[in-house]
Amino acid sequence: MLYIVPTPVGNLDDMTFRAVKVLKEADLILAEDTRTSSVLLKHFDIHTPMQSHHKFNEHATVGPLAERLEAGENIALISDAGTPGISDPGFMLVRECRRLGVEVTVLPGPTAFVPALVGSGLPCDRFVFEGFLPPKKGRATRLALLAEDPRTVVIYESPVRLPRTLRQLAEAFGEDREACVAREISKIHETFHNGTLKELS
Repeated sequence: MLYIVPTPVGNLDDMTFRAVKVLKEADLILAEDTRTSSVLLKHFDIHTPMQSHHKFNEHATVGPLAERLEAGENIALISDAGTPGISDPGFMLVRECRRLGVEVTVLPGPTAFVPALVGSGLPCDRFVFEGFLPPKKGRATRLALLAEDPRTVVIYESPVRLPRTLRQLAEAFGEDREACVAREISKIHETFHNGTLKELS
């Protein structure tokens, strides 16, 4: 079986008992960055073997991993933080497992955009999760399409690119569009900044 195991996006106390149990009992843990994940595993006294599985090698590793799963191994997939597959590797392996009839179990747990959305004060009954915008090609087109969507739009962005993105959002969505910038979710310095796109920019 393939287990998709969410890991804390900030506070390690957000790790579930079930996630710890699955990681301890798995035959192998696939980690986006083994150095980052080793801190988590050490904290919870997990000694399961770990292998790197990230966006740069997943095309090559999906086949061999699916063979191991078909042979009866239990493998757990984690990302650096949050739920694998949400702006992190995971989709390709899950798709291959489904194609082969390998059972996939997804544990509920941390995903950064959910607490950011709910805590923003913006409508969260209907929303669209966009993840990271295209860095260059297609970015303006995507923003123009999103500007027409009446739902709350959730976007991930790096701190370095945030000022430019806020300016671009103000141009595409209008300066008076209400927005929120959330950062450091579930960490000591968790912060929400609300205002118009012009104010936030």
